[in-house]
Amino acid sequence: MTQAIPHWPSRLVSLPSGQQVSVAETPGSVRENALLARGDDPPANDPVLCVHGMTGAATNWTDFMAELAPEFACQAIDLPGSGYSPPPKARRGYSITALARTVAAFIEEENDRPVHLVGNSMGGAVSVRLAAARPDLVRTLTLVSPALPEWLVGSLQMQFPLLAIPKLGDRVMRRAGLFSPEQRVASVIATCCYDPACVDQDRFAHEVAEMRRRDELGYADAVLIGAARALVTEYLRPWPASLWRLARRIRVPVLAIYGSNDRLVSPRMAGRAAREFRDATVVVLPRTGHVAQVECPQLVAARFRELVERARGMPDSAARLTPDEVPST
Repeated sequence: MTQAIPHWPSRLVSLPSGQQVSVAETPGSVRENALLARGDDPPANDPVLCVHGMTGAATNWTDFMAELAPEFACQAIDLPGSGYSPPPKARRGYSITALARTVAAFIEEENDRPVHLVGNSMGGAVSVRLAAARPDLVRTLTLVSPALPEWLVGSLQMQFPLLAIPKLGDRVMRRAGLFSPEQRVASVIATCCYDPACVDQDRFAHEVAEMRRRDELGYADAVLIGAARALVTEYLRPWPASLWRLARRIRVPVLAIYGSNDRLVSPRMAGRAAREFRDATVVVLPRTGHVAQVECPQLVAARFRELVERARGMPDSAARLTPDEVPST
């Protein structure tokens, strides 16, 4: 195994709402392009924005971003309360709708054109809601094991409703805190990855140090419980507000990637994704778990490039909703 590359440097961005979010970015980022641009020259690289899942952070995208840089201006956002982003001011800030609005505000703050939006797991749910509500901000949509509603859930997925129950969720978090950071990180990797060996010793040590840092924060448990409640809420939404119904309204080119051995999002959902999205390429990667961008970043990046090339052959107007079709968030 080759030595892991360092995680990309990050900075805090203040949004008009007062929320701050941390963003990791590669050289040739959107901000650097804007600073280097002269006159009316457009930025050199297409912007890519990556959105992590529940319990994740911008560092989940390090290797994927390395595969795309410097051809693309890559950024990965820490959602409020995750990574180095402060928590939202109110509990409702953890909802999928609120997170989608936060990501939209970040895109508006940082970019002068639509981004290639990439979301994993809960970040996939956020990305679907954003792409449906703000088609003007999204050029293509890539979903890696997106957490979209499914009724036949496994035992691991049943943990989310337990966390969402008042008082019981707090009790579950207290019991989890009895395990060492090393044990908790190892458990997350074993759950999310088909082959835990894909996370080398340096990355494992980094994740343990990050777990210890978050243990010292006063809001780490609230973030996890808030995310669990957000996902349960999305799974229980009636059809008119369902993420699957919103998926039907998305007209940008979509790439949906599933893992054949995913223990959190069933690969069976690939069939529904192929039916519900208007313009989708759906892929099931063999011997892959829940975080394909971590386990096989080269394959995910290759499929992403194919998506972008297809989108570049389309006029912008072909990938946009008309104003009367834009759903409310």
